[in-house]
Amino acid sequence: MNRHIVVGVDGSAPAMAAVEWAAADARRRGAGLRIVHVCGQCPQGEHCARALAAAGDRARELADDVEVSTEVLPGSAVKVLIAESGSADTVVLGTRGLGGFAEMVVGSVSMAVAGHAEGPVVVVHAPSVAPHGRVVVGYDRSENSEAAMEYAIEQARARGVPLDVVFAWQTPVFSPYMAAYNSLLVDVYQADTRAVAESVALWREKNPDVEITHEPATGHPVSVLAKAGESADLVVVGSRGRGGLASTVLGSVSHGVLHHVTCPVAVVRPR
Repeated sequence: MNRHIVVGVDGSAPAMAAVEWAAADARRRGAGLRIVHVCGQCPQGEHCARALAAAGDRARELADDVEVSTEVLPGSAVKVLIAESGSADTVVLGTRGLGGFAEMVVGSVSMAVAGHAEGPVVVVHAPSVAPHGRVVVGYDRSENSEAAMEYAIEQARARGVPLDVVFAWQTPVFSPYMAAYNSLLVDVYQADTRAVAESVALWREKNPDVEITHEPATGHPVSVLAKAGESADLVVVGSRGRGGLASTVLGSVSHGVLHHVTCPVAVVRPR
């Protein structure tokens, strides 16, 4: 199998939600699905086998035309999943879990994998609900956001839905005693928004089959993306950035988005 999606499972409900998301994504995008359970040093072989079998059965039930493989792997969940990301199209995880993903919360295993994986990592918070018909991407022209844009366009194309590009510019505190400084900030804002609009226009030209919308917003990027995510099927962000998504590293914007956006979140870093 040349192109495959990896999903980590541990028998928990969030992990099963990740399996369901990954199976649907594999079916949409014509990829294989590899389901792994990392047992670490735990002796619960029967638990590992049951969790893996249940995940495999659920994936085949949802996507019977997708090639599904399963494997129990020893070692550290973080290290194993980062290694798996080297050959995977995407790694998909739930927000928290038990067993082989002991103490898995947003901020531990999923945060570590999202921060160091060699490709996109999707974190699924809950089972799928009725689709909204929209993908959202945070974009600021940085290298990482360019990779996020490419992934978001592919997701929107596979789903047949529009892509909403979000450029969030956090308005600084203006001072009545610093007119020249305030004027400079306005100039910077205008230059940044104009540059982003021009870049989005180029992406639109290169992908005429995908409806790409763009509207600049002011506010903290996490707040803006969380609001946009309320009516989105997927929110995509880069692993770090500059400009409108200032200081986008896991622990700031990406970290905040993973914590506050309720729909699935994809964190993308250039390979």
